[in-house]
Amino acid sequence: MNRQKATFAAGCFWGVEAKLRMIDGVLDAEVGYTGGNVENPTYRMVCSKKTGHAEAVQLTYDADQVSYETLVRAFFKMHNPTSVNRQGWDIGSQYRSGIFYHNDEQKTIAENVKGELEKSGNYRKSIATEIVPAEEFYRAEEYHQQYYAKQGYNRS
Repeated sequence: MNRQKATFAAGCFWGVEAKLRMIDGVLDAEVGYTGGNVENPTYRMVCSKKTGHAEAVQLTYDADQVSYETLVRAFFKMHNPTSVNRQGWDIGSQYRSGIFYHNDEQKTIAENVKGELEKSGNYRKSIATEIVPAEEFYRAEEYHQQYYAKQGYNRS
């Protein structure tokens, strides 16, 4: 097994986590916070918009079963990557679109896919997704983990 990590932010982490878990080859997913300037942030702190963190999902996946490129393409399909600091009704920098790469290969793949999508003409606005190095990932409180599954929602 070729275990790798991938980290994405695309609005409220509940839906992103549920959708990414459905991809064959994803072994685990946890929701949390990354990209900010506060250690060990809580949900309340992140919602204050003062930490700089994004709600994010960190995956563990088997790269022998699913490619990082497949994950990046799925990420772009599951949200509006042209929206700055919001997804739907969720507004604030904690809901920004971001790819947090763990190595140079992930960075290159993410930039290539983003560039391809920018040139595709499928979007009326520029893609706002940030592509930045992965930083410390702080696991969110337990009640946020697999939230939709715990609530009995089948979000496909």
